[in-house]
Amino acid sequence: MQILIGTNNYGKATEISESLSGLELDFITPKDLGIESDPEETGADFKENAILKAKHFNSLSSLPTIADDSGIIVDALQDELGLHTRRWGAGPEASDEEWIEYFLDRMKSEPNKKASFICTLAYVDHNNDLHLFEGECHGMITESLEADYLPGLPISACFRPEGLTQVFSSLTLDQKNSTSHRGRASQKLRLHLENIN
Repeated sequence: MQILIGTNNYGKATEISESLSGLELDFITPKDLGIESDPEETGADFKENAILKAKHFNSLSSLPTIADDSGIIVDALQDELGLHTRRWGAGPEASDEEWIEYFLDRMKSEPNKKASFICTLAYVDHNNDLHLFEGECHGMITESLEADYLPGLPISACFRPEGLTQVFSSLTLDQKNSTSHRGRASQKLRLHLENIN
């Protein structure tokens, strides 16, 4: 069965497909289908935006669709990021490099480096039924980038999860899937998919 991973963010699509690897499913992206449009993210929270994205890509493809909405909540920057993470600061048109440079420069003067990543995955199945899966990860922002990162996921190189000595993008695949917000949400989705196949 084909399942569409409803995002044009290469990093997100990669992480979701990696966390669901081994299932007898064929994961494709909007690019594979020539779909370039993204829905306007008008939801009031991660859940609403994830649903908007899943329904958007499902309606354009007629395929079961997984969509993610996620963001980071930084204690020192109350209400500034969260739902608006990628649109914050240097803005949605900024390159990963420009965005993360602005973010790290802003964080230099903040003594409180605590932060939390949150993810909601929405899955519209072949019956058009909607399923939601959530994941969360607490940690801290490092002073600088400590590793390379997948395109579209620059904060993964400066976010160190609680209890670990490495940033997200330095973790092994198993560590990332069991620790990260997207990994934890994806593992819940994986259990759901395993139970229906």
